[in-house]
Amino acid sequence: MNSITYRITGLMFLVVALTVILLIYLANVQMTGQFKEYRIVQQMEMSQNSTQGHDHDSTPTMTVVMGPLEETFLMSVHNSLIWVGLAILTVGLAASYALARSITVPLRNLSQAAEQIAQGNFGQTVPIETKDEVGHLAAIFNRMAEVLATNTNLRRQLLANIAHELRTPLAVIQGHLEGMIDGVIEPSKEQLSSLHEEAIRLNRLIKELRDLSLAEVRQLALEKRAVDVNQLISRVVTMLRPMADEKNIHIKYSLAQDIPEVIVDNDRMNQVFYNILVNAIRYSPVEGQVQVVTSIQDKENSQWLIVSIQDNGSGIAAEDVPYIFDHFYRGDKSRDRKSGGSGLGLAIVKQLVEIHGGQVAVTSQVGKGSLFEVRLPLTRVGSN
Repeated sequence: MNSITYRITGLMFLVVALTVILLIYLANVQMTGQFKEYRIVQQMEMSQNSTQGHDHDSTPTMTVVMGPLEETFLMSVHNSLIWVGLAILTVGLAASYALARSITVPLRNLSQAAEQIAQGNFGQTVPIETKDEVGHLAAIFNRMAEVLATNTNLRRQLLANIAHELRTPLAVIQGHLEGMIDGVIEPSKEQLSSLHEEAIRLNRLIKELRDLSLAEVRQLALEKRAVDVNQLISRVVTMLRPMADEKNIHIKYSLAQDIPEVIVDNDRMNQVFYNILVNAIRYSPVEGQVQVVTSIQDKENSQWLIVSIQDNGSGIAAEDVPYIFDHFYRGDKSRDRKSGGSGLGLAIVKQLVEIHGGQVAVTSQVGKGSLFEVRLPLTRVGSN
């Protein structure tokens, strides 16, 4: 079986085996040599004692004589080394296998979880048992699985929301046309105007979906030119003044006078501020207040144009804030159109701001209102 467990075990055991065999061989050789030297010294001492008092012209040649006791002793030492070596090999084999499993078992769990994800069973996670590279890999895999599960749910929700948003105007148009064909509904200017409004609504929704999809892949065509943001905001506020007057909402300005022109697509940025201000007015209470502030901020050797739009409306729940810029996401789960639009406005805001190199953020507190900040890059500090 071509398993990494057996490969690691075999490699580690081979290293241990070669080390033990080499040690046993060297120990045996060393032991035999040392023992023979000891016997030679012993025999020389015995010979010197036996020849004292006699004259000899030469020293006799000494030969090592190994008796049964010496042979038995050496054999017992050799056997002991062999048994010790076998014990070390056994322990080494067990340790190698345990080490291999400590690496391969988490990898096997990752493999099985990946197979489940490949089959569409998202949300699979693996236990993180160590803090080494394998544990780090498991943590990354778990985060990836969570993101995949979240994206899958968002995709399903997106498809359901698109179907929901398209079904309503199509059902209205179909019902009216069938009624006119059957003679139940008398064709009139009012009926045709209603159908025309639904067609416009349907066309606007499709256009928003198209722009959003192009913006997400950075393929949306932009016609950039120098724009005075203060004038752009003033025009948007003037356009939305009737909507604000219906609820007696006061829109306050605090526009910095030294703001340079920015290079943006005028129509797209108009859509950004329009969408944010519409939400601010819609969710503000009667006789509420919306404040618009522009300023310049220096950060990381760059200048940023900051446009802040704050209301004193109902605010956004903390659990909804991270998803407020997602497609079709609305805090009001009932999807009543009296409480909001299709749920694409802020998603479009985020994409349009980002393709201009900017950022959009929101801070909110339930019952106290929301603050939206649009940050657009200006020229670098100190540049010509």
